[in-house]
Amino acid sequence: MRLIRRLRNAHAFYKTLRSLEGNLNRQYPAIESHEQLAQKFGKSTEGHTTSLDLGCGSNPRNPFQARELFGIDQRSDLSKDIRQANLATDAIPFDSNFFDYCTAFDVLEHIPRISWNSGESRMAFIELMNEIHRILKPNGLFLHSTPAYPAKEAFQDPTHVNIITEDTLPSYFCEPNNWAKQLGYGFNARFELLQQGWVCGIWVVGVLRALK
Repeated sequence: MRLIRRLRNAHAFYKTLRSLEGNLNRQYPAIESHEQLAQKFGKSTEGHTTSLDLGCGSNPRNPFQARELFGIDQRSDLSKDIRQANLATDAIPFDSNFFDYCTAFDVLEHIPRISWNSGESRMAFIELMNEIHRILKPNGLFLHSTPAYPAKEAFQDPTHVNIITEDTLPSYFCEPNNWAKQLGYGFNARFELLQQGWVCGIWVVGVLRALK
């Protein structure tokens, strides 16, 4: 009986290890860089295009080579094309359907899933995704680069409060699942995932199209 019990325990332990191994495997392929996706899906630069870089600091990035570039950061010493906003609590301070592109480099992991203001809770991450969809034109593109599970870089920074997996944006904000909308989490928009991959095994990089 002891031998049978030990074999059963060993089998259960093996199944647990296999399950953990499956969770750690990356399902999306490796890609060279975010520029690779920007070049693949960006529009021709012949027309007038606009792009917004979230959490840009003093130097907004422009991987889509838009003609007009804006940024958002929470600092106060910024130029006229970079507006001040706290993305965990504030709306994006631009008009709806204004941008062809929106980018976020090492930003989403800093946005809390829930924030509080005067005793009122706010689903900050979901509201940010609503705002990104709002300011994009129909078929506008959102490119993000985010350190993600299971990479240790997703956890080690003490300011990372929103751990992303490779399934977070495709499953919760993109068709056909769009679980953040279907489950009543407060997401009221629709994205389509155009492509996603891993850069250096650390960053999940994806391009989403705003469906309107």
